[in-house]
Amino acid sequence: MIYREAGQFKTSYKADMAKFPILQDRIAVWIYLVIAFVFIPLFGSDFFINSMMIPFLIFALAAIGLNVLTGFTGQISLGTGAFMGVGAYACYKLTTIFPDVNIILLVLASGVFSAGIGMIFGLPSMRIKGFYLVVTTLAAQFFLEWVFIRVPWLYNYNDSGAIEVPQREAFGFIVTGPAAEPSVRYLVVLSLVVAITWVTSNLLRGHTGRSWMMIRDMDIAAELVGVRPLKAKLSSFAVSSYIAGVAGALMVFFWLGAAEVESFDVNQSFLILFMVIIGGLGSLLGSFLGAAFIWMLPIVIRAIPRVLGLDINAARVEQVNFMILGALIILFLIVEPHGLARLWAIAKQKLRVWPFPY
Repeated sequence: MIYREAGQFKTSYKADMAKFPILQDRIAVWIYLVIAFVFIPLFGSDFFINSMMIPFLIFALAAIGLNVLTGFTGQISLGTGAFMGVGAYACYKLTTIFPDVNIILLVLASGVFSAGIGMIFGLPSMRIKGFYLVVTTLAAQFFLEWVFIRVPWLYNYNDSGAIEVPQREAFGFIVTGPAAEPSVRYLVVLSLVVAITWVTSNLLRGHTGRSWMMIRDMDIAAELVGVRPLKAKLSSFAVSSYIAGVAGALMVFFWLGAAEVESFDVNQSFLILFMVIIGGLGSLLGSFLGAAFIWMLPIVIRAIPRVLGLDINAARVEQVNFMILGALIILFLIVEPHGLARLWAIAKQKLRVWPFPY
């Protein structure tokens, strides 16, 4: 990242407001995409792809959904896990009703049901905010968990009460089910995550995204200058829930293969919230950094005793993981509330002016 922008002049407003106005940043993004789409599927092991990359991408997408609501609109939510469950159960029913439809289209369509539920539970945000909104979204979490258990139609009356992913093909490849190759499932998940991230980025840079951020900064002032709070808040809940619903469908159909209601409990909601806090509120990059940090940290902690030859039981390692994660959350809230994304921006700025003092 050591480069200088000297000599790169903008001759139009469009060029100045581009997502990546600096040539080196555009080159770096293309390099990252080539590595993700080509090198990882070709050279990554099945364990690396299935246990690290696929869940990382899915959780990053879920964190983007929560960041749209909490980081960009200022509406705190503890119901992300439940909205992911809505998407997963909706996709399961859609595959049952429309067995011949492309599974990728069904995954994208399942987010529409999650968006509708999210808008319903977002209605209280018109009157309440802060702690009371947290309680409302937490109530939505518990209510939807109850629905997932008490409505057998959602899981096709299976005796186990779980949703089991059927085998489906797309573009001539098996993409779901036990026979699906990890690299194929990874490429499907990666493609959807990149596409949704790109659409969300453009949405945030447009009129809708600016209205969300105005509501976040000061809702009364936003209303005075013409922003409609009802439209802004409900659209934020809809987009956030849609992304979370797609992430939930991807989690079950392209990673777990089967899931029960415990996969979408309140612990899942807290996990996504921690990713947003550590990654950085109001940052799409922070969603990826937070997901990578939260998901990779336990794997690294579990691997350290084996590398050092220490005989430590799994329960003790898990306790250490919780302690480190809790301490890091407190540290980021106190020292750098904008998370890893802000630290990355500071590091880039220092590298740009190196070796001169900053």
